Amino acid sequence: MRWRKFFSLALFLSASVEAQNQVAPAQCKGTVYLTFDTGSQSQAEFIAQTLRKHQVKATFFLANEKTVKGDFSLDPSWSSFWQNLAADGHAFGNHTFDHVYVLRDLPDGRFQVKPQFGSSAGKTLTWSAQDYCQELQRVENAFTHLTGKTLSHYWRAPGGKLTPHLLAAAKTCGYTHVAWAEAGFSGDELASEKWSNAALLQRSLRDLKDGDIFMAHMGIWSRKTPWAPENLEPLIVGLRQKGVCFATLDAHPQLSKHK
Repeated sequence: MRWRKFFSLALFLSASVEAQNQVAPAQCKGTVYLTFDTGSQSQAEFIAQTLRKHQVKATFFLANEKTVKGDFSLDPSWSSFWQNLAADGHAFGNHTFDHVYVLRDLPDGRFQVKPQFGSSAGKTLTWSAQDYCQELQRVENAFTHLTGKTLSHYWRAPGGKLTPHLLAAAKTCGYTHVAWAEAGFSGDELASEKWSNAALLQRSLRDLKDGDIFMAHMGIWSRKTPWAPENLEPLIVGLRQKGVCFATLDAHPQLSKHK
């Protein structure tokens, strides 16, 4: 009988911890929108498992980036990963197929860009609005092929870099740009020698407020101490203890019409 009492106690303690992590919608003192951009994908599985564990819905911005596995994030080898995230109820936005950075606008309405990946990686190209729409469509096509689902029509420019012509181009193909709040910068791109995970977590827990969009990556090549393993779960738990709830951008009052 003693093992039954121990088992019951363990269940009670587990339920108590889980209850502390959950905030009923009626008790929400605000909502934070977690978003993740593709990257090296070194933390992809950890992020997915942590969100699943805490029943948090987030939004993922997809580009076809080289991963630590030697493949690319929108290759067929990632199909089951994206399918599982979609089944979990997450939302998905566009990050350009070849992770294309805008450089500058040109007088004729076109603009210069530099893809990070693909056949034109590292080259300076001159694009029109139609060219940019085709680039965004490549992500849509790949995601639908991998998952059978469709993207929401919001987009995040690599590096968050924008120009007037670029914004106008994306608007012509139905995309609304989504950046992140100042307090929503995770800092996962910063050098870990100067910015420890503890300092980044403390800043986020202190400064994030209702309505803020938070941004992190699914792995950064350059950071020696990855952000997610140390910070993601404490961030979720810490914000929930402050009464914060989480939602995808599909529920954002200013973005829901762009689903």
